[in-house]
Amino acid sequence: MKTNNPQELGFSPERLDRLDSTMSRYVDDGRIAGIQVSISRHGESVHAACLGKANIETDTAIGMDTIFRIYSMTKPIAGVAAMMLHEEGRFSLNDPVSRYIPWFEKMNVLDHVGPNGEAAVVPAKSEMTIWHLLTHTSGLSYGFDDTDPLDQMYTAAISRAREENPLLSLEAMVELIAALPLAHHPGTAWRYSFATDVVGYLVQLIAGTPLDLFLQERIFEPLAMEDTGFYVPESKRNRFAVCYGPGDDGRLAAVPDVPPGHKFLKPDGLISGGGGLVSTGPDYMRFARLLLGGGALDGTRLLGRKTMELMTMDHLGGTLHPFDDPAYGFGLGFAVQTDVAATHAAGSAGSYGWAGAANTYFWVDPVEELIAILMLQYMPNNTHPVVEDFRTMVYQALIE
Repeated sequence: MKTNNPQELGFSPERLDRLDSTMSRYVDDGRIAGIQVSISRHGESVHAACLGKANIETDTAIGMDTIFRIYSMTKPIAGVAAMMLHEEGRFSLNDPVSRYIPWFEKMNVLDHVGPNGEAAVVPAKSEMTIWHLLTHTSGLSYGFDDTDPLDQMYTAAISRAREENPLLSLEAMVELIAALPLAHHPGTAWRYSFATDVVGYLVQLIAGTPLDLFLQERIFEPLAMEDTGFYVPESKRNRFAVCYGPGDDGRLAAVPDVPPGHKFLKPDGLISGGGGLVSTGPDYMRFARLLLGGGALDGTRLLGRKTMELMTMDHLGGTLHPFDDPAYGFGLGFAVQTDVAATHAAGSAGSYGWAGAANTYFWVDPVEELIAILMLQYMPNNTHPVVEDFRTMVYQALIE
């Protein structure tokens, strides 16, 4: 990736060296195999660095063309796809989901679990809308918390379904999710969930086109995102990074992909709008530049400026917060920073972005016309403060 003179874009070269040194420490001490960073400002590349290995066993270095599992960084892309259809007048954000997916017409909310494990439910007070899905206020869940009774139901149901059919389809998974109770009444709480997978299925239904084909034709090809998709073709596998985690001997070890059995090396039956994509740093930078550009990039417009404003403003009104973090609200597919001081770190109100399960991360700062992207492959996420350190180092290098 060609970079410009950082000073001309308001960055200190010496302070950018601090960024690379800070990221290098994670690689040098063996905590993370490899890291890629990229920064853009005013639509120009400021800085890019590749540190460490994409594959320790083959001694393959991280490069700018390395392909990463971006997991939940798929969600903003699915959100853009949905809003493209919204701009075509194909649906309203206030439409009940059941208008398109009848399985969601009469949902129940989990009240409690009885002594014998039976679920006691009550009828949902209102219907789930498409807006609820995009803001993660639908009441759906993810199955991440193995101590939570509802998440236990999700994990058991989905695991059983994938065991019975390793090529479980998106349609079948959405039908399965709709048969489970909700965690809360729609609109009353924020809960991370399979909501964006349901959004992906809505895109597929409304467009009349498989989700993967819609994204390829309507987003990836127009934006020249040549290495982004739901699997890595054989011709590109030498560029696919290994995902690592803590090994039994204290050193890094390769960890299984999720969902279990999916290796991202061939098409999977479950095309996940919530977490199924692979991509590269340069590809995702083009997507992020589209966002910062108000829905347009290099003469290609996918969304209108006002739609992008709607997507990247806080829709929770200060009453709900993603993961109970008071510094953030949530838009239509993005976390939105609302209180910089509450983060105890530098930043700008109105910044937005999201992360992936393997510690990929991006944000867009409209105030500074800044984009920063962190790519690596380590699970579980939040084991190391690499994301926090990355944000700090990017902002400390910005001097004008």
